[in-house]
Amino acid sequence: MRIFVTGATGNIGSYVVADLIAAGHEVVGLCRSEKKAPRLAAAGAEVLPGSLEDLNGLRAAAVRCDGVIHLAFNHDFSRYLQNCEDDRRVIATLGSALAGSSRPLIVTSGTAVASASAGQPAQEDDAAVSSFISPRAASEEAAALIAAEGINVSVVRLPQVHDRVTQGFITPLIAACCNAGACAYVGTGSNRWPAVHMRDAARLYRLAIERAEPSAIYHAVAEEGIRMRDILSAIQLRLKLPVRSVTAEVAQSHFGWLAPFVALDMPATSLITQTKLGWHPQEQGLLSDLENLELPAPLPPS
Repeated sequence: MRIFVTGATGNIGSYVVADLIAAGHEVVGLCRSEKKAPRLAAAGAEVLPGSLEDLNGLRAAAVRCDGVIHLAFNHDFSRYLQNCEDDRRVIATLGSALAGSSRPLIVTSGTAVASASAGQPAQEDDAAVSSFISPRAASEEAAALIAAEGINVSVVRLPQVHDRVTQGFITPLIAACCNAGACAYVGTGSNRWPAVHMRDAARLYRLAIERAEPSAIYHAVAEEGIRMRDILSAIQLRLKLPVRSVTAEVAQSHFGWLAPFVALDMPATSLITQTKLGWHPQEQGLLSDLENLELPAPLPPS
């Protein structure tokens, strides 16, 4: 297949491109950074300069490919709501390019948007909450709309992704710990976050686009739920900072914009995904990557 990948030079995208090419697929990778273009080309992909703002360019690229994996997302959380709405428009644009065909589109979401019962792991058949509750759910709402128009779209929900350099939401969490001079969790720290290594997630994206099952929802979950205090303890071992519990009232000053997220209990399972795709995570877990974290820890964009 000839596959158009947005976010091809990102943390997960780099793994996805490598996995697709190793499996014999051709990749057209969207690249907004001139500095990253040579690395993308060296990986064997066709480099397409551009950005998510160029909707006409996205449509043109999708038209000439056999399928699309949409990974790109603006992670500037100072304009999070707008970024989620922008993603809604990008998905609609990519879907329009595939109209009238069975060519697949894979959309990225998060396990945290699933409407699971309190304390229970989110499952693939749990519907997404409204985007009024979780703005990131706009991506799944957009996917549902184009699916109703006959577009072959499916969704990959990501948990915390990681390797030894980058760990999704945990990367800015590490930065917050460094800035505060301590590793902190809220209350007892018993709330859980699911996780997956980026290489395992990349394999799932490839299997999902090869299967091309309309309206499927997949969970890229290797570890169902890791307690926050265990995550912070692993970070402490690497950063040599004290670990302490803070109250919800203190959380804002310690974590900044991350404060609403750090106390969330959001375990998730991938049993349906593993059965459907024959996908079985093989890489090391989050705590191991954190204990072997490459320093200095990357800081979130300002």
